[in-house]
Amino acid sequence: MTPVAPADPLARARTLARLLDSAARVPGTEIRFGADAVIGLIPGLGDIGGAALAGYLVILAQRLGVPRSVVLRMLGNVAVDTIAGTVPLIGDLFDVAFKSNLRNVALLERALSRPITTARTSRLMVAATFLGLVLLVAGGLVVTVIAIRAVANAVNAG
Repeated sequence: MTPVAPADPLARARTLARLLDSAARVPGTEIRFGADAVIGLIPGLGDIGGAALAGYLVILAQRLGVPRSVVLRMLGNVAVDTIAGTVPLIGDLFDVAFKSNLRNVALLERALSRPITTARTSRLMVAATFLGLVLLVAGGLVVTVIAIRAVANAVNAG
């Protein structure tokens, strides 16, 4: 009896991404959706479940030795999908459009075929995202300080 060769991990990743992001089509359109959008309809738990399934692709990338910057970018895609998916109705539409799992499989394949280029691009994306988050937090703090001062001035004037 010959041993059965393990299934190609990239083939499993592609299959999972298709199942999660594009397994079905809205009749009469080219709009595709998958299990991620469907389970995302379950309030609270659906988005967490989708993130857990998407986590397989991130773990696989790490096991295959993909550069850390690419893994971080993949985690960012999962985080964006998960966080946006929590917004009622709009989040469900976002799940159909964003397709984080297909994005992550494409990143994984590029990282394995062109590791240096993909790592460089991913480092730039991670840095830009981090900078954007810092600016967003700083902007939120500035708006908060301005609002507190305005309220304090109104209370003192009144």
